[in-house]
Amino acid sequence: MNDGQNIVEIRNLKKYFPVKHKLFAKQNCLVRAVDDISFTIKKGETLGLVGESGCGKSTTGRTIVRLYKPTAGSVLYDGIDLAKLSKKEMRIMRRNMQIIFQDPFSSLNPRMTVGNIISEPFVIHNMGTKKTCKEHVEALINKVGLKGDTYYRYPHEFSGGQCQRLVIARALALNPEFIVCDEPISALDVSIQAQIVNLLEGLQEELKLTYLFIAHDLSMVRYISNRVAVMYLGKIFELGESEEIYTHPLHPYTKGLLSSIPYPNPKVERTRTRHFPSGEIPSPTDPPSGCRYHPRCPIADKKCKSDQPELKSVGKQHWVACHLI
Repeated sequence: MNDGQNIVEIRNLKKYFPVKHKLFAKQNCLVRAVDDISFTIKKGETLGLVGESGCGKSTTGRTIVRLYKPTAGSVLYDGIDLAKLSKKEMRIMRRNMQIIFQDPFSSLNPRMTVGNIISEPFVIHNMGTKKTCKEHVEALINKVGLKGDTYYRYPHEFSGGQCQRLVIARALALNPEFIVCDEPISALDVSIQAQIVNLLEGLQEELKLTYLFIAHDLSMVRYISNRVAVMYLGKIFELGESEEIYTHPLHPYTKGLLSSIPYPNPKVERTRTRHFPSGEIPSPTDPPSGCRYHPRCPIADKKCKSDQPELKSVGKQHWVACHLI
């Protein structure tokens, strides 16, 4: 459990990407991948970030660890604004934060052995001797559940789940405090997903880690997360304790996402009422005025079309961005 202290604070974060609509266009338009969002992550907790594809979840995670430089806003890590750090200062700060990507195969260099891959962070940061690095790498390999001659083998010799374990081992190499898990289970077989999630939970308890867990699988997010943030078209629409969000969703978009979760009882599944979002997701280059969900919302009114709602508290550590709540 967390101790109540914020380790990451996101304040009015924006990340825009310039693109051209046409070959001879004079001006670039902007993809507003992340558009003025604010939230905090407490030390020792797991914050789940959910939403449809293209809503800006992965961009948020990558901007937090400054793989992307923010367009505006700030990312405070232990009170330090990462957006203002130089490359040299940021390299030192990266020891405290790591990221686990969605596809384990593309995350590992196929020409390097597992030992060289996991020891690479020590080489980059000039830490330890060859002997101590090898001992540390072997200990990490054992910690993520792999044994034997793993150190001398290549990534193509492992399954997807085993490769993701190797990626986790590399992320743990420098003893970070904060890890962004960018859909770490979506590329894996269903039978392996639970193993990886249990591994992440065990490591969190043992090493006192903090996670930002990005995922499509809402059931898995409920299982692993302490709090959940619901994102749509670059905005945070709902934020709160995990059980509160899943048992008392307030925003129509959140209700639509939860309706997509299949129920294990076939009889109940056939008869239950669902609230799927209608229509297509608008383009992030030209988002709707007012509430960005209003073209698909079943309860939208005139105010929703003209005024953008702010994320407001509705009690019980629960925040919603909706005029009608």
